[in-house]
Amino acid sequence: MAPFKWCVCVVMIGAVSNVAMSQQDVAPVANRAAPAPQPSADQTVAPGAMTLAELEEMALSRNPALSQASHYMEAAKGRQLQVGLYPNPTVGYLGSEIGNEGRAGQQGSYVGQEIVTAGKLRLRRDVVAQEVRQAEFTWQSQRQRLLTDVRRSFYDVLVAQRKMELTEQLLRISEEGMHSTESLVQAKEAARADVLQAKIEAESTRVLLERSRNQYASAWRGLAAATGSPNMPPRPLMGEASDNLPHLTWEETCERLLTDSPQIAAAQAGVARAQAAVRREYAQRIPNIDTQMSVQYDNATRNTFATVQAGVPLPLFNRNQGNIRRTEAELLAAQENVERAKLDLQRRLATVFERYTTARYQVEKYSRDILPSAKTSLDLANQGYREGEYNYLFLLTAQRTFFQANLVYLDALRELRSAATAIEGNLLSDSLQEQEAAAAD
Repeated sequence: MAPFKWCVCVVMIGAVSNVAMSQQDVAPVANRAAPAPQPSADQTVAPGAMTLAELEEMALSRNPALSQASHYMEAAKGRQLQVGLYPNPTVGYLGSEIGNEGRAGQQGSYVGQEIVTAGKLRLRRDVVAQEVRQAEFTWQSQRQRLLTDVRRSFYDVLVAQRKMELTEQLLRISEEGMHSTESLVQAKEAARADVLQAKIEAESTRVLLERSRNQYASAWRGLAAATGSPNMPPRPLMGEASDNLPHLTWEETCERLLTDSPQIAAAQAGVARAQAAVRREYAQRIPNIDTQMSVQYDNATRNTFATVQAGVPLPLFNRNQGNIRRTEAELLAAQENVERAKLDLQRRLATVFERYTTARYQVEKYSRDILPSAKTSLDLANQGYREGEYNYLFLLTAQRTFFQANLVYLDALRELRSAATAIEGNLLSDSLQEQEAAAAD
């Protein structure tokens, strides 16, 4: 019986050792993270492998949502230009007493100009200047959303790729174990129940492999869509999901988020816009002056004479009190919106930060304790089976535990990367969701 067991173990140990060596790629988490993983000097890159920086550059140049935000910003700049333009003068023909005593009467022309008072044009530009700032912050938000989507999808693909490789290794070991067990049964060195158990294990692994392949395909499609290249075929990615994991604290993260968030900056620009709108509406109480000058020739007297007139509306009934009241209320609402945005960010951060801390603890626990213990247990099971101390079912259980621990670790690593990427991206994501243009006033 021993020679047959030795044959099974040689096959299994060889395959498992490949997994164990690949396990070295799953390094303990680092203390501080860089924005993107960088390859080491001795890292071998597969032909055609893409880096995160390349994918980000591709997304920034091709993603239609970012281009859409750019057009909204240009539209706001166009409004800023338009509202600061002075009113055009009016010119026209003027005729009176035509046909009196059979004469042509008085013929001439006039020119009129509205004189804008109280610096209204400057105040209008001030209002729209804040709309331009809001559009710029919207563009920054959209850019951050896009980068977050690309980075999260990048790490999703890396983890899915690693899970697929690990599952393929598990399937090879399961099939080799099944064939070896069948040989042992034929030699009457093993029970038929061992063969059934090995077949169940192999079939279950095939299901797991199919699921991992579907997960990889889905992750790649998401990455391709985020980069604006939905038909891009799958290519290898350079990097490891476990590289340069960030170490975040609640206090520093919350402070940075409230300081750097373009959403908060846009809300604060909304306050500045509302303040400028209040000043503009107060200036609207002062009426503009309508002026007109005409020159006419009197065919009866053969005299040329000029007429000058000027007029202003009398603010007896309309003193713009409704618009003033409206903009003052909008100012209060804009101020409350800043506080609302801050509280909303902290609320959302609390949820994501809980995901981050839980996943980080799980990753550290697995990489430091569980994975090494699972590897040691598998080594002992292999040795005990080779020496006849353990049966095949015991070895199969140790093997399953080792691979399941690695798969759970990879799921935790994916969750950690997803949460950390969301936090570092100021909780901005979903770049392909429809964005609204700033409303013109």
